[in-house]
Amino acid sequence: MEFNRILLVGALALTLMMLYQAWQQDYGPKPVAVEQAASEGAADLPGAPQSEGASVSAGGDGPSRNMLESGGRIRVVTDVINAEIDSMGGDLRRVELPAYPVSIEAKDQPFVLMSDNGDSDLFIAQSGLLAAGDAKAPSHRDAFGYEKQEYSLADGEETLVVPLVWRDEASGIEVIKRYTFTRGSYSVAVDTEVRNSGSAEWRAHPYRQLQRSEPMQESSMFMYTYTGGVIYSEEEKYEKIEFDDMRESDLKRNITGGWAAMIQHYFLSAWIPGEADNNSYYSKTADGGRYILGMFSPEMRVAAGESVTNSATLYTGPKIQDKLEVLSPGLELTVDYGFLTIIAKPLFWLLQLIHGVVGNWGWAIILLTVLIKAAFYKLSAASYKSMAQMRKLQPKLQSLKERYGDDRQAMGEQMMKLYREEKINPLGGCLPILVQIPVFIALYWMLMESVELRQAPFMFWIQDLSIADPYFVLPIIMGATMLIQHKLNPTPMDPMQAKVMMVLPIVFTFFFLFFPAGLVLYWVVNNT
Repeated sequence: MEFNRILLVGALALTLMMLYQAWQQDYGPKPVAVEQAASEGAADLPGAPQSEGASVSAGGDGPSRNMLESGGRIRVVTDVINAEIDSMGGDLRRVELPAYPVSIEAKDQPFVLMSDNGDSDLFIAQSGLLAAGDAKAPSHRDAFGYEKQEYSLADGEETLVVPLVWRDEASGIEVIKRYTFTRGSYSVAVDTEVRNSGSAEWRAHPYRQLQRSEPMQESSMFMYTYTGGVIYSEEEKYEKIEFDDMRESDLKRNITGGWAAMIQHYFLSAWIPGEADNNSYYSKTADGGRYILGMFSPEMRVAAGESVTNSATLYTGPKIQDKLEVLSPGLELTVDYGFLTIIAKPLFWLLQLIHGVVGNWGWAIILLTVLIKAAFYKLSAASYKSMAQMRKLQPKLQSLKERYGDDRQAMGEQMMKLYREEKINPLGGCLPILVQIPVFIALYWMLMESVELRQAPFMFWIQDLSIADPYFVLPIIMGATMLIQHKLNPTPMDPMQAKVMMVLPIVFTFFFLFFPAGLVLYWVVNNT
């Protein structure tokens, strides 16, 4: 019986299937049915964020449907962010990341994370106040005043404050929205201060939201990555709110602390309230294929003659785990390693540690592979020993097949008797491989999701470990090593199994033509 061979083929096929399907499907937890929000749900508040249809400017006819109204632009330059804030609503409308060029061929062109260039390429951060009763308050549809159009973080300065002001003379209310940028940080503090110089108490609900269009999926069929909404709560932990989910129903959830984010491959933007703040999280769809994910806070009360400030953090940048973990619990999970996070995170920690010593991600992958092989040495040795014994046993197995080939039951009994006599475990060569498959899958996700490997060079023609080998050298070498391994292993007696095993290196080579060079490098070293 060639059950060990069948198991091996199944294991390798399972590896391919999981690699393919894991990125074609959303492997994260599906959002559970949301509870009805408290009585002050977003849709029940006067002026609550609704679907963004045509807005009407104060001067008469508004812009065409599905377009955001725009005012003056305020440009902000720090050492890590180039940003644009629009005076209409005080929205953050554009974010460029100079440290992350669009490609290794265009190093002077920064990656654009947020933009309002058009309905098909929309991704912005908004915040505002929802007035209670007859009070007036600035939402993301109201214009703010500003002091100047250009702000730049000067040498020696650690922070850069950009203020915007809205006033209602009749009620004596002044609202100051402050963006505070910090040197070396992708976190922006957004404070909304309300000053009440009137004679009556003023009340409103602060809200924050991310709005974006559904982008065209640029990933290849072999390297799918999730783009969409994510929320986090202590009760439900990390939850994906897909664009499909937003179309089907509006999210309504009361959460203490947590955060709401729109994520994509390597990058994210997230609103992070205070850990003790209780917010009502919501999602909405907008005209023109746009989606809104946000939160609004309990009522903010400002007595006459007083001032109150509401604060939140907006992170907009790369998925750097160390920085995300410090910002808010669970934010590092946006580096989505899937259900094998428990394996992938330690692997990345070890990879980072090695990189800190050798200074090259390619060599770090090679050394990590050696360490993984060392960790599985006994299992691998048992596997190789079992295969070598099976190879020596091939003539006897062939003789049994010739003698009992037509009697499957007798053939199976004689084979098991032979295994006992020779003290061979027919599964000994396969079970160690099955144990190692989760490690390989976890490593795949780790190499795919870690922004640290984006555009990381190795040597010679491999100048970006996060994309496929441009000349397919590594996949071909990998295929050759698999073919050599096939030749060293015992040939299955079943002709069909033999053909499958022969074709497998070719199939793997084809798949790996499209995989990140870093992953193929791991497999080449592992095989060699």
